[in-house]
Amino acid sequence: MKIDSYSFGNMSVNGKTYENDLIVYPDKVEPEWWREEGHSLSAKDLEGVIGYGPDYLVVGRGASSNMAIPDETSKAIEDKGIELLSGGTEEMYEVFNRHMKEGKKTVGAFHLTC
Repeated sequence: MKIDSYSFGNMSVNGKTYENDLIVYPDKVEPEWWREEGHSLSAKDLEGVIGYGPDYLVVGRGASSNMAIPDETSKAIEDKGIELLSGGTEEMYEVFNRHMKEGKKTVGAFHLTC
């Protein structure tokens, strides 16, 4: 899986463009990813990711990194042995691609706007 590009409000993955937040697994895309609280990430929002059990979770927090990751969410992820990497979506999609190229078991969760 490779993210081709990102710009505010859209992301292209393996040649297909998405206009809503999404989760990118090594073998599939979960489009139209919604969170309980739009700009705050909870462990419940990531149940599928946590169940998948990646070594790394790359979170793109938006163009201006406005999506918050509360401490309890970070702890819940790390308690499952998943390393959390987060930052602006522009930077994080490149981290995701690098991890995929290196063969690391990685999932990316991306907020595409703010």
